[in-house]
Amino acid sequence: MRPQEIPRLLRTLGYLRRSQWTGQLRRALLPASKPRHANGRKARLSGTMPTTPFLAPAAHIRTQGPLALELVGREVRWQAEIDWETHTEGPLWAYHLHQFDWVRHPALTPEERQHAMQAWCTTHTEGVGWAPFPISLRTFAWGKALATPGVLAAGHEVFAASLADQLATLSDCQETHILANHYLWNLLALVFGGVLLDGAESERWRGQVDRLLGELREQVPADGAHFERSPSYHALLLENLLDLLNIAADGEGRLPAASLRGLRDVAERMLGALALFALPDGEIALFGDSAFEIASTPASLQAYGEALGLGCRAPEPAGRLLQAGFARLDADPFTLIVSASPPAPSFQPGHAHCDALHFELCVGTERVITDTGVCEYVPGALRDAARATASHATVAIEGHEQAELWAAHRIGGRPDVAITRYEPAGLVEAVCAGWRTPEVLHTRRFELEPAGLTIRDHFDRPAHEACFHLPLGPGLEPQLKHGIARIPLASGRTLEITLPEGIEFRVEYGPYFPRFGSAGKRAFLRGTGHDLAEVRTTFRLS
Repeated sequence: MRPQEIPRLLRTLGYLRRSQWTGQLRRALLPASKPRHANGRKARLSGTMPTTPFLAPAAHIRTQGPLALELVGREVRWQAEIDWETHTEGPLWAYHLHQFDWVRHPALTPEERQHAMQAWCTTHTEGVGWAPFPISLRTFAWGKALATPGVLAAGHEVFAASLADQLATLSDCQETHILANHYLWNLLALVFGGVLLDGAESERWRGQVDRLLGELREQVPADGAHFERSPSYHALLLENLLDLLNIAADGEGRLPAASLRGLRDVAERMLGALALFALPDGEIALFGDSAFEIASTPASLQAYGEALGLGCRAPEPAGRLLQAGFARLDADPFTLIVSASPPAPSFQPGHAHCDALHFELCVGTERVITDTGVCEYVPGALRDAARATASHATVAIEGHEQAELWAAHRIGGRPDVAITRYEPAGLVEAVCAGWRTPEVLHTRRFELEPAGLTIRDHFDRPAHEACFHLPLGPGLEPQLKHGIARIPLASGRTLEITLPEGIEFRVEYGPYFPRFGSAGKRAFLRGTGHDLAEVRTTFRLS
C-alpha cells in the first residue's frame, strides 16, 4: 500500500462495527471452516408444502440445457459435465452458478435438474459453493425445488440430507464480518431450512428467527426500504422473505405465531417501499447497485404477496421513504423519484453510488432521465463508471466525486445528504455537501406539476466549478440549440429542457448498464459553470 492511500483506508475502516473487525481478524488468523455434516439422524423434508406457487427464476437466467447456462449476462458452455470450479467469468458468475436459482428454469427437465444437483453433491465437496453466501441463496433454490411437486424426478431424500449439511456449515460461519444483506440472507436461509427440514438441528435453525427479526428491525426500518438503498437487493430479499412466509404458512406451528406476525409486518412494509421504487414501465428505478432481470418484477412480487394474504403498506408520509432518503412525486404524465441519501449503511456501503440529489424522470411509461445501473462487480473502469458522480443526474463540485470511492465496494470519505422539505403535492428539497467540498452546500429543489418539472440549484458559497449531468434514456437523441434541448419521445411528443443560463451544454455519450454484463452507451447532456449561486432547469412537453 502506498503511503498516500493510508488516510483513505483509515477513513474507510473508521465506520466498521466491532463484529466486522473481529470477524475479519478471525478469518485472517484461523483456517477457513470446512464443510461439516449435520448432527444426529439424517434430515428429511418436514412435510411442509407451500400454499402458493413460488415465483419463477430470475429473468437473467437463460439455458438450452444444463451444459449451456447464461447467468448475469454471460454464457458458459461445457462438453460433458458442469465444471463447478469455473472461474472464467469472475466471482459473481461463480456465485450465481452455485446459488442454483437456474435449476428451476422451465427449459430443464426434472431428470436434468436431478442430475445437476446430484453432480454437485458428489463432486463439489468444498470450494466456492460452500461459502456462506451461495449456501444461503442455494437453500432457497433447492428448498423451492424440493417443496414443489414435479420439479425433480427423484432424489428428494439425498438432497434434503445434503441441504442439512450445508445449513450446518452455514450455521458455523455466518457472515458477521460483512453484515448487511449477506448476514440477513444467512439468517433467512437458516430459518427457512429449519422449517423445511426435519432433522436434529432443525429446531436450532428455526430458533434463529428471533435474531432474524432483530436484524430485520435494523435493516428494514419503519419506511420499509432495505437500508442498502438498492431496489434490486430490496426486491431479492423481499422475495425470499415471502418464500419463508409461504413455506411456514402450513408449518403446523414450526414458527411461533408472534414471529410470523413480525415477518408479515416487515413484508408488507417492504411491498409498500417497492411500490415507490416501481416506475410506470413496470420496472424498478436503478438506484445504487440495481439492474433489470436480477430480481422479480414489482408486479409479480405484489401478486405473490397478495396470494399469501399480505397487504401493501405504503410508507408514511406517502411518497417518501423517510429513513432511506427517497421521495416520489407524480403529476400525470410525469413521474419523479429523487435520491437524497449518504452511502448506507455507514458500516457497509458497498452497493452505494455517488448519486446524492440524483433523480429518475418518466414521461408516461418512458424513462427520460435515468440512472446508469450496474454492469459488474470487478474492480476497474466499468465498476468505477457505474458509481461515479458523472454517471448520475446530479452536480459534481470542483471536479470531485461526492464520496471517496475505491476498489469495487469501498468508500472512505462520505457526503452529508438530507431531504429538508417534502410536499406530496409537488415539491422536494434536498441538500448535499461533498466529502471534499464540505464548505459548498448544494441545495436542489424539485417542483413538479402536470405542466412539467422545474429544478432549482442553489450553492450557498458559489462553486468555482460545477459540472451538471443529465443522463438520458436509451435511444433518446437531444437536439441542442440556444440553451434548449429538444428530445423527441416514443409517444410522438417532444420534451423541451431549458438548461441553466450562463452554462454551455454539450451532448456526450456515456455508460448505460441496465443489466449485468451489458455495457451500452446513451446520450448525456453535460455543462460546466463557474462561480454559480443559483440556476434553474425546466422540463416541459410541447
